[in-house]
Amino acid sequence: MVRTTELFDLTKTEARALLEKTEYPWEALSGIHDFILSYGESLGEEYEKRGGDIWIHKTAKVAPTASISGPCIIGAETEVRHCAFIRGNALIGKGAVVGNSTELKNVILFDKVQVPHYNYVGDSILGYRSHMGAGSITSNVKSDKTPVMVKDLGTIYETGLKKMGAILGDNVEIGCGSVLNPGTVIGRGSNVYPLSSVRGVVPAGSIYKKAGEVVEKQAGMP
Repeated sequence: MVRTTELFDLTKTEARALLEKTEYPWEALSGIHDFILSYGESLGEEYEKRGGDIWIHKTAKVAPTASISGPCIIGAETEVRHCAFIRGNALIGKGAVVGNSTELKNVILFDKVQVPHYNYVGDSILGYRSHMGAGSITSNVKSDKTPVMVKDLGTIYETGLKKMGAILGDNVEIGCGSVLNPGTVIGRGSNVYPLSSVRGVVPAGSIYKKAGEVVEKQAGMP
């Protein structure tokens, strides 16, 4: 359950052309910079180009206190709030929220993603309508600085990346104060309890309560 097509509806992102080339989504992380530069030049008059390689849709709301470095694309009707810190290589979809003191670096945020309160999201991809609760973060570097691996039960995927945070499938909910350790992949429609420390792969349609306690959602659960 870690393939790109298993995690995402690719019609819900401007990065579709980049992600369609991948079998596993982390393969796109090294290409975000060049993709934004190329794709940004193709954007029409509905986008305003600001500074160096920053494209902001004219319907987006960007607080004057936000700090934005390029390359960056901010989509239609997205809100970038007070003191957000966008460090570059950020492709932010339509109708998203980047909140107070949230920091982004080398990321793809699909449409309707919400990172609204004190989040750090680096070297990560967040699927359609995924949401990170207040203070939840992605940890993108291992303490020993070795390349990140994605571990799914008995299967280990060698990413070859020294920096990789988390991959969230569509409609994932991350509880407040959680840490997503390097190489975390969370399947579509799954929930993570607050104050969790998550690593490895969480199957789609699951509830992550704590390490070793992951249960399948029951019918009718959101």
